[in-house]
Amino acid sequence: MRDRLDELGPTTRVALITFTDTELITSYRLEHELPFPVLTDPERTTYRAYGLERGSLTSVWGWRAARRYLEIFRRNGLRAVRSLARPTEDTRQLGGDFVVGADGRLVFAFRGEGPHDRPSVDELVAAVRRSEP
Repeated sequence: MRDRLDELGPTTRVALITFTDTELITSYRLEHELPFPVLTDPERTTYRAYGLERGSLTSVWGWRAARRYLEIFRRNGLRAVRSLARPTEDTRQLGGDFVVGADGRLVFAFRGEGPHDRPSVDELVAAVRRSEP
């Protein structure tokens, strides 16, 4: 998405909302060179308001996740194993992508069913364009 921000209208505002600890936000934002604000919601009030639930163990840590880790191990060998850190956050919290129009109405809602489940950037850009006056 970051690479296509120039396709959005001049009044479009993008924000990332996470439940990550505030102390980690600055380094995450710098590491990923995010040109938009990253907001933290440790109590997950926003997550609940948008209907984002926690996934089941199988939806989050099922075959799809195992296959992804196998690909990483195959590509990077032992380096991949050494670089893995124990999760410090709720890995079962599902994410989503939302577009809110200038009038405050929810124009687009995508609630993921697992960590792999995201809308395409094309879908998001189209939703933003539809929301513009």
